[in-house]
Amino acid sequence: MAKQFDVAVIGAGAAGMMCAAVAAQRGKRVVLIDHAEKLAEKIRISGGGRCNFTNVNTAPANFLSANPHFAKSALSRYTPSDFIALVKKHRIGYHEKHRGQLFCDESAEQIIQMLKAECAAGGVEWRMPTKVESVEQFPEGFLLSTDTGDIMADNVVIATGGLSIPKIGATDFGYQIATQFGLALIEPRPGLVPLTFDGPSWETFAPLAGIALEVEVETSSGKGKTALKGKFREDLLFTHRGLSGPAILQISSYWTPGTPIIVNLLPDMDVAETLIEGKGTFKKQMGNVLSQWLPTRLAEGLLDANGIALDARLADMQDARLRKLGDAINRWAIVPAGSEGYRKAEVTLGGVDTRELSQQTMMATKVPGLYFIGEAVDVTGWLGGYNFQWAWASGVAAGTAIA
Repeated sequence: MAKQFDVAVIGAGAAGMMCAAVAAQRGKRVVLIDHAEKLAEKIRISGGGRCNFTNVNTAPANFLSANPHFAKSALSRYTPSDFIALVKKHRIGYHEKHRGQLFCDESAEQIIQMLKAECAAGGVEWRMPTKVESVEQFPEGFLLSTDTGDIMADNVVIATGGLSIPKIGATDFGYQIATQFGLALIEPRPGLVPLTFDGPSWETFAPLAGIALEVEVETSSGKGKTALKGKFREDLLFTHRGLSGPAILQISSYWTPGTPIIVNLLPDMDVAETLIEGKGTFKKQMGNVLSQWLPTRLAEGLLDANGIALDARLADMQDARLRKLGDAINRWAIVPAGSEGYRKAEVTLGGVDTRELSQQTMMATKVPGLYFIGEAVDVTGWLGGYNFQWAWASGVAAGTAIA
């Protein structure tokens, strides 16, 4: 005979544990199910092992969605301050690192143990590792067939995440359930992911792996109300296959295949004007001039890509040539060949179409009792703790609504 629960949460990651703890502490009988042997691996590896658990600057503008207003309700009702209060309650030391990003002083494991303790406080039952083989709805509730026995639940919460980082157990289970129950999906794709380049235009830059510098990067696609525009000032890193670093991870969520990204390698300088004005001042070769402002190997690569000899004298350069070089540095337009895919993506863009869900409760409007939270939903945050804050907020929204 199937065991009866008020709530079955499928997926014991950030959003799932938060939802389970909230519902259980409000008196619901909750079972938390996960197919993995290790708990919350994505939390454990986040932030270099210290878990960038929120961002104090969180606002709806930091999130992408086909339905951009959807996230406002949950985010306004459970804020970074609320999660910080929980962290303090468990006496976890933390610090702000960069632009509002908060990290544990010691280890991401502290966040995992905190969430486990919150679940224990409500008497959450665990089924782990347990694989859910099917979910069916009957008048008396949902029947979950699993490899460790059947479960009946009045409510089911899908918190199984997206497709990013399959080596730690990512699957499309949440999308399968959404499709089974007739809910629309926004096509998933990798987000916060390094971009790859190839072809003759990239050959000059391929040897620059390891070089890093602060840049401004932007891209846009679409027109009118559907236009998607992003612009970030962060560090860029050259890799053996292309570009990475926070600037590229950020812009990757806005990039669409076939469109260029525009990189300003010296965002605080009008390079052309500086070079032209410096013709009477810098009595130097071009390689030495650019190396004042850029890493030497990058300066040499840019000159090579623009057909300028390293030993060419600045004073001898025509203004038109310098303007072209300046534009190549301040507006370096390159079209990525692709991305490193889900294996290196930190998040999954797209997912369950939020127009199928209640923004107050996260419940599917067509399927009473079925909820979707966290990364499974078409709400994706910027790099820097925003996606964890969405996990906490959406988990609390569903857990509170059920209770």
